[in-house]
Amino acid sequence: MLVGKTALVTGSTSGIGLGIARSLAEQGANIVFNGFGDAQQIEKLYTDIGAEFGVQTAYHNADMSRPDDIEAMMAYATDKFGGVDVLVNNAGIQHVASIEDFPTEKWDAIIAINLSSAFHTTRLALPGMKQKNWGRIINLASVHGLVGSSQKSAYVAAKHGLVGLTKVTALETAQTGVTANAICPGFVLTPLVQKQVDDRAAREGLDNDAARKALLSEKQPSGEFVTPEELGALAVFFCSPAAAQVRGVAWNMDGGWAAQ
Repeated sequence: MLVGKTALVTGSTSGIGLGIARSLAEQGANIVFNGFGDAQQIEKLYTDIGAEFGVQTAYHNADMSRPDDIEAMMAYATDKFGGVDVLVNNAGIQHVASIEDFPTEKWDAIIAINLSSAFHTTRLALPGMKQKNWGRIINLASVHGLVGSSQKSAYVAAKHGLVGLTKVTALETAQTGVTANAICPGFVLTPLVQKQVDDRAAREGLDNDAARKALLSEKQPSGEFVTPEELGALAVFFCSPAAAQVRGVAWNMDGGWAAQ
């Protein structure tokens, strides 16, 4: 379905971003990867995916907190592939603390990476998408873009902001072939969530499996983690002709979290 198109997925060297990148590559899209990690492992990752799905792949190490890095990454994608057809804003970080104890530098970093980076990639991708009259902007928000949780002020604020940015982008492109939508996952067993599991296991003297179940039981009625593959399938749907009039949604895939 996406043969001849290029997808740029931020934060795609692991977790949700990697799952979505694989799903888009399976549909024939060339992939520009982004994220941190060991340089040799990342090179093996993107070359292996390119070979597996018969697509072209590339990597840019932009720090998503830096607008100049983001501009360089978008220019790189244009130089290499002629532009970005599918933009997936997935990069994100987390910090947990009460508001009065929240380090200001952590607040600034979370807002920059989880929210402002999506503004910068979007503003740079839109002209090319509009020129082609086709594009898909997919913002990885969170169920925390729809509801709040204590101790997560910066993350919740950024994800609510990302849902708002998605709606405005959708309105501004409503009469074009460009769509913008947000995916709002519940708990996915990413390294960020595994750290919460590990911390809980240590704090409460639980084994890892019991700590996972305890974490899920508090918020996610299904009792199961959302998988990167499930999120990748939703991203593929957003790219399909069937989703041409799906615009500005915040689609939660959260095991029933927001239904409570």
